[in-house]
Amino acid sequence: MKQVCNYMEVLVEKYLDSVLEEWDICKCEKCRKDITALALNNLKPMYTSTESGNVYVKANTYFNPQYAADVVLAINMATKIVSGEVRHE
Repeated sequence: MKQVCNYMEVLVEKYLDSVLEEWDICKCEKCRKDITALALNNLKPMYTSTESGNVYVKANTYFNPQYAADVVLAINMATKIVSGEVRHE
């Protein structure tokens, strides 16, 4: 069976730590997962199912800075929401 990958997950993980460094919020695993999920829900998915698809998407996102800008914006928006509604003690 082929592995299906949403490359946006890779990009969110790539930028998450650097974006969260700018915020004075809880950075526990629960909050990080909430931020990641919310950010991904607001980004257009980029699914691949082959190695050549992964290479194509990786190259496309590398040479188009708009993807990074969109991901960072989505993480910031998600962080703002999660910081106002922390779901743990």
